[in-house]
Amino acid sequence: MGLSRKEQVFLAILGASGVSGLTALILLLVEATSVLLPTDIKFGIVFDAGSSHTSLFLYQWPADKENGTGVVSQALACQVEGPGISSYTSDPAQAGESLRGCLEEALVLIPEAQHQKTPMFLGATAGMRLLRQKNSSQARDIFAAVTQVLGRSPVDFWGAELLAGQDEGAFGWITVNYGLGTLVKYSFTGEWIQPPEEMLVGALDMGGASTQITFVPGGPILDKSTQADFRLYGSNYSVYTHSYLCFGRDQMLSRLLVGLVQSRPAALLRHPCYLSGYQTTLALAPLYESPCVHTTPPPSLPQNLTVEGTGNPGACVSAIRELFNFSSCQGREDCAFDGIYQPPLQGKFYVEASYPGQDRWLRDYCASGLYILTLLHEGYRFSEETWPSLEFRKQAGGVDIGWTLGYMLNLTGMIPADAPAQFRAVSYGVWVAKVVFMVLTLVAVVGAALVQLFWLQD
Repeated sequence: MGLSRKEQVFLAILGASGVSGLTALILLLVEATSVLLPTDIKFGIVFDAGSSHTSLFLYQWPADKENGTGVVSQALACQVEGPGISSYTSDPAQAGESLRGCLEEALVLIPEAQHQKTPMFLGATAGMRLLRQKNSSQARDIFAAVTQVLGRSPVDFWGAELLAGQDEGAFGWITVNYGLGTLVKYSFTGEWIQPPEEMLVGALDMGGASTQITFVPGGPILDKSTQADFRLYGSNYSVYTHSYLCFGRDQMLSRLLVGLVQSRPAALLRHPCYLSGYQTTLALAPLYESPCVHTTPPPSLPQNLTVEGTGNPGACVSAIRELFNFSSCQGREDCAFDGIYQPPLQGKFYVEASYPGQDRWLRDYCASGLYILTLLHEGYRFSEETWPSLEFRKQAGGVDIGWTLGYMLNLTGMIPADAPAQFRAVSYGVWVAKVVFMVLTLVAVVGAALVQLFWLQD
C-alpha cells in the first residue's frame, strides 16, 4: 500500500527542514574574524613660551599608534595675550595668569572624561634662557608662577621647563617634515608608508632671541655636540642642529643699536637702517641690560638718545655684518660663523620667520630684511645655486611651523598606545545566509507540525 497524500507532503516538508537546518548549522561553524572597533582620540597641550609671545597648541592623535609614534594633527592654535613670560619680571604671578584664556579654549575642545589623561607641557625658549643668564632668581619665580597656574588645571601637567636650543631646532625639523609628509604618509592603498630619506627638508627658525638651523647632511656629522638623534615611526634619524643665542631678530636690533652707539658716541645717533628723515627718542640704559650685550654705555652720553634715520642700505649692511664673526671661519668649508661647525648644506629648507606686523615695527623692516639676507647668505652660506632651495613659510602641510608639534610627536612615543577594541564577527553575506536558512528551517518545522495536526485523513 503506497503513502497517502498527507504523508508525502509531511515527509517532503520534514526533509526540507532537515536540509535547511543542516545548512544553518554548517554556517554557524564558519570561523569568525577579528574586527577592530574605531579607536579613541588622545589629546596633548603644548605652550610655546617664546621671547616675544606665548602660544598654545592643542594636538590630537588616535590612541593606537603607527610604529610607536602617534599620527598627530593640530586641533587648536591660540596666541596668549601680552608679551612673552620673560617680560613679567616685576610681576611673576601675571605670567601664569596670562595663560588661562588659551587654556580654557583648549579644555572646551577636550571631552571632560579625557582631561586627566591629557598631557600638558610648557617649554620656554631663548627669552627665558637669556633671563636665566641675567637673573636666575627672576627666572625661577616666573617658572614657579606658571607651574602654580597650570598645575591646578584638570589635565595632566608634565611641567614647565627651559627648552635647550638644540631641542628647539630638532623638534622644529620634525614639525616641518611631518607636515610635509616626508616622515610618514598615507598612501593610496590605505597604508602608512615612509617616503625616501632624500625627500627630507631642512628647517630654519628665526625667532626673537635666537635662530636655529637643522638638516640631514650628506655625510657624517663630525662635531657630535651638534648631532641630535631620535626615533619616529620605526625609523632612526640623525640631524645636524645648532641654535645661535642672541642672533634672533629682537636681540639683533638691540645689538645693532649698541654697536652704532659705541662706534660714534653722540647725543644724536644717525641710524643707516631707519628711513631717511625718521626720528625717535630711545632710552639708553635698557639697550645694555641684555646678556647679549657685553659692553657698557659711554659715560658722556645722556640717558635718552635722539635717533635719526639716514636710509643708507650699504651702511646698514656694514653695521649688521659687525654683529657676526666671519673671520673665525675663513678658509673652512665646514664652518658657518663665530667659529661654529656646520657641514655643507643639503636639500631644500623651510624658513620660519613670523615677525610681528604692527606699525611700531615698521621702522625695523629694513634692518630685519637685510639681517635675514646677511644671515642666510654670509652666515649659513646659501649661495646663488642653493638659494632657490629656500622657502619662507609659516605652515607646513596645514600645521604651524615651530618646535611644539615635533615635541608632541616625540612625546607620543613615550605615551603607551591603547590596543584597539576587538570583537568576533563573520562577513555580512554569511550572516544573511545564516539567518535565511534558520528562518526556512523554522517555517518547515512549523509547516510539518501543521500538516500532521490539521490535515484530514484520506
